[in-house]
Amino acid sequence: MPVTHVHKDPAAATLTIESELDAPVEQVWQLWADPRRLERWWGPPTYPATVVDHDLTPGGRVNYFMTGPEGDRAGGWWRVIAVDEPTRLEFEDGFADAEGEPNMAMPTTMAVVTISPDGDSGRTRMRIESQFPSTEAMEKMIEMGMEEGMQLAMGQIDAVLADVAAT
Repeated sequence: MPVTHVHKDPAAATLTIESELDAPVEQVWQLWADPRRLERWWGPPTYPATVVDHDLTPGGRVNYFMTGPEGDRAGGWWRVIAVDEPTRLEFEDGFADAEGEPNMAMPTTMAVVTISPDGDSGRTRMRIESQFPSTEAMEKMIEMGMEEGMQLAMGQIDAVLADVAAT
């Protein structure tokens, strides 16, 4: 599993997940930039993602849904804030209703993804920091399984990168 560190800071209302990946920065960037690769890891193994729209430009949107083992669907969306390919991505992340429209009754998070080389090793470090609107929102999302779900989802990245390296 590529996750090396998880840090929860209730005072700052942040959850940070760090990973080390056996691939160069450009390949790790493609985990976000290529919707088919994103689908292979964004949802936990029992809730695979399907990306419907993918516009990874400032002001763009990413719409997706995850399908559970019983066929149930959970929708989500991103509003892209900033892109500095291949090292940084910022987006607002939220839940969506059955039609893919933002469900503003649920909290949103601001996510910052930072991708950087790990020295001269050829490996890459990826850091995902989620900023919540409040400590209460953070606690609610963690209770709903966000921390565990992200770790399980990120546990699938090695297989995606191995498939890319094999082609």
